Amino acid sequence: MQEKELSALTDEELLVEAKKMKSAAILNATLIGFMFGIVVYSVAKSSIGFFTLFPLFFIYKVVNNTESKQKNTALKKLLEERNLT
Repeated sequence: MQEKELSALTDEELLVEAKKMKSAAILNATLIGFMFGIVVYSVAKSSIGFFTLFPLFFIYKVVNNTESKQKNTALKKLLEERNLT
Protein backbone atom coordinates (compact mmCIF):
# COMPACT_ATOMS: atom_id res chain seq x y z
CA MET A 1 0.00 0.00 0.00
CA GLN A 2 1.11 3.47 -0.71
CA GLU A 3 0.72 6.44 1.59
CA LYS A 4 -2.42 7.56 -0.25
CA GLU A 5 -4.09 4.22 0.41
CA LEU A 6 -2.98 4.22 4.03
CA SER A 7 -4.46 7.65 4.65
CA ALA A 8 -7.85 6.39 3.46
CA LEU A 9 -7.95 3.71 6.17
CA THR A 10 -9.88 4.12 9.39
CA ASP A 11 -8.19 4.17 12.78
CA GLU A 12 -9.07 0.54 13.46
CA GLU A 13 -7.72 -0.55 10.08
CA LEU A 14 -4.50 1.35 10.74
CA LEU A 15 -4.08 -0.42 14.06
CA VAL A 16 -4.59 -3.78 12.31
CA GLU A 17 -1.93 -2.83 9.76
CA ALA A 18 0.43 -1.85 12.59
CA LYS A 19 -0.15 -5.24 14.21
CA LYS A 20 0.63 -6.96 10.89
CA MET A 21 3.79 -4.85 10.62
CA LYS A 22 4.91 -5.97 14.08
CA SER A 23 4.21 -9.64 13.25
CA ALA A 24 6.15 -9.34 10.00
CA ALA A 25 9.11 -7.82 11.85
CA ILE A 26 9.14 -10.72 14.32
CA LEU A 27 8.94 -13.24 11.48
CA ASN A 28 11.78 -11.51 9.62
CA ALA A 29 13.96 -11.51 12.73
CA THR A 30 13.26 -15.21 13.26
CA LEU A 31 14.11 -16.05 9.65
CA ILE A 32 17.32 -14.03 9.81
CA GLY A 33 18.35 -15.79 13.02
CA PHE A 34 17.57 -19.20 11.57
CA MET A 35 19.52 -18.50 8.38
CA PHE A 36 22.43 -17.07 10.36
CA GLY A 37 22.45 -20.29 12.39
CA ILE A 38 22.64 -22.28 9.15
CA VAL A 39 25.62 -20.18 8.05
CA VAL A 40 27.43 -20.69 11.35
CA TYR A 41 26.74 -24.44 11.30
CA SER A 42 27.85 -24.70 7.67
CA VAL A 43 31.13 -22.90 8.34
CA ALA A 44 31.79 -24.98 11.48
CA LYS A 45 30.92 -28.28 9.79
CA SER A 46 32.80 -27.82 6.53
CA SER A 47 33.78 -24.57 4.91
CA ILE A 48 32.30 -21.79 2.85
CA GLY A 49 30.11 -23.27 0.13
CA PHE A 50 26.65 -23.14 -1.34
CA PHE A 51 24.89 -23.67 1.99
CA THR A 52 26.81 -20.73 3.37
CA LEU A 53 26.19 -18.29 0.55
CA PHE A 54 22.55 -19.20 -0.10
CA PRO A 55 21.27 -18.10 3.36
CA LEU A 56 23.48 -15.00 3.25
CA PHE A 57 21.75 -13.97 0.03
CA PHE A 58 18.31 -14.36 1.63
CA ILE A 59 19.41 -12.46 4.74
CA TYR A 60 20.48 -9.61 2.46
CA LYS A 61 17.13 -9.67 0.61
CA VAL A 62 15.10 -9.63 3.85
CA VAL A 63 17.13 -6.81 5.40
CA ASN A 64 17.09 -4.62 2.29
CA ASN A 65 13.38 -4.90 1.47
CA THR A 66 12.85 -1.22 0.59
CA GLU A 67 9.16 -1.54 -0.26
CA SER A 68 8.40 -2.86 3.20
CA LYS A 69 10.56 -0.17 4.82
CA GLN A 70 8.71 2.58 2.95
CA LYS A 71 5.34 1.18 3.97
CA ASN A 72 6.46 0.89 7.59
CA THR A 73 7.69 4.47 7.75
CA ALA A 74 4.51 5.79 6.10
CA LEU A 75 2.38 3.77 8.52
CA LYS A 76 4.34 4.98 11.56
CA LYS A 77 4.04 8.58 10.37
CA LEU A 78 0.30 8.24 9.88
CA LEU A 79 -0.15 6.59 13.29
CA GLU A 80 1.71 9.47 14.93
CA GLU A 81 -0.38 12.05 13.06
CA ARG A 82 -3.56 10.45 14.31
CA ASN A 83 -2.16 9.93 17.83
CA LEU A 84 -2.69 6.16 17.72
CA THR A 85 0.72 5.09 19.00
